[in-house]
Amino acid sequence: MIDKSMASAEAAVADIFDGARVMIGGFGTAGMPDQLIDALIAQGAGDLTIINNNAGNGERGVAALIKAGRVRKIICSFPRQADSHHFDAAYRAGQIELELAPQGNLAARIQAAGAGLGAIYTPTGFGTQLAEGKETRRIDGRDYVLEYPIHADFALIKAQKADRWGNLVYRKTARNFGPIMAMAGKTCIAQVAEIVPLGALDPEVIVTPGIFVQRVVSISAASAAAA
Repeated sequence: MIDKSMASAEAAVADIFDGARVMIGGFGTAGMPDQLIDALIAQGAGDLTIINNNAGNGERGVAALIKAGRVRKIICSFPRQADSHHFDAAYRAGQIELELAPQGNLAARIQAAGAGLGAIYTPTGFGTQLAEGKETRRIDGRDYVLEYPIHADFALIKAQKADRWGNLVYRKTARNFGPIMAMAGKTCIAQVAEIVPLGALDPEVIVTPGIFVQRVVSISAASAAAA
């Protein structure tokens, strides 16, 4: 019997190792798997490379992971916001490395990894510092930059509901990077509000099929509010 449900967030992230590449879903705090991140902080893995849309907000999520000194490098699109003080402090102190990727390129490179592509050509970044040292090519009169897929050892994402096979549905914009990160991570761990019986999810609304998900953990609304 296939059952990908885990007893706790702690159990779900127990084998994340030092030096792992970890994708974390979320657009700011929307769709951020906070409980999985908290469990990862408690677990103790460090020297991590984090792939996320931004470099953390306030004191939660990715920001808390950076504050705890667990992040060696971050690949993101928006490293600086008004409340990204933990990233700012770590970067200015030389404690964290930044790879900046325009948001469309970030999504396309993650998607390329999930699709098994070797590389992609994109016009975004051509002629800027982001293209320095990279291969370029003119295609049909337009200039492109060669970018490589972004792979990860683990993908931590958040969804609204799952079944025990790992099929996922999302809540509105909390979906964001979740589906493509699930495909690009070797091990996808999904934090959900509810695990429902098989057959309860309409196949027409399942966004991420269970083949891309290895573990699901249910975080109740009460637990999430208390965290």
